[in-house]
Amino acid sequence: MLLSIVSEVSRWAIPFLLLVIPVAGFFRGVKVYESFVEGAEEGFETAVRIIPFLVGMLVAIGVFRASGAMAYFVKFINPIMMLIGAPGEVLPLAVMRPLSGGGALGIATELIGAHGPDSFIGRLASTMQGSTDTTFYVLTVYFGSVGIRRYRYAVTLGLIADITGLLASVFIINLLFGG
Repeated sequence: MLLSIVSEVSRWAIPFLLLVIPVAGFFRGVKVYESFVEGAEEGFETAVRIIPFLVGMLVAIGVFRASGAMAYFVKFINPIMMLIGAPGEVLPLAVMRPLSGGGALGIATELIGAHGPDSFIGRLASTMQGSTDTTFYVLTVYFGSVGIRRYRYAVTLGLIADITGLLASVFIINLLFGG
């Protein structure tokens, strides 16, 4: 029952927003299309401005993976994952997700391909993808686009949010689908 409700809400959420936002803009007197085009122009300028930050981050991720440091880190953290009820197969996804959305999506695709989308691992990987964020990517892009170089507490809080999303994913998938 709960799963079917969540499925229906998920299916209609985006079409609902695509309908509500222009209608709300119309009633508030906002020129929706012109606002969209203006925002798209600003977005393009921002995209060009953040390219150096993205290149730096992607090189660092490539070095992290190619050096084998990620494999050692995964091996070190694996006993903790087993304690919380998460299979070790999802650990590379948990490590990659704060670093790179594309890299995490690749790992999630491999997990779903190997275990199936309706398997425990497939559901856990999908939920982790949706409930955690690409913290370092977000900080690099957003902070880089406005020229912020000192992150202060943002990295710590972002990683705490990622760990919370990981733990919530494990709890919910174990609750709904068993482990």
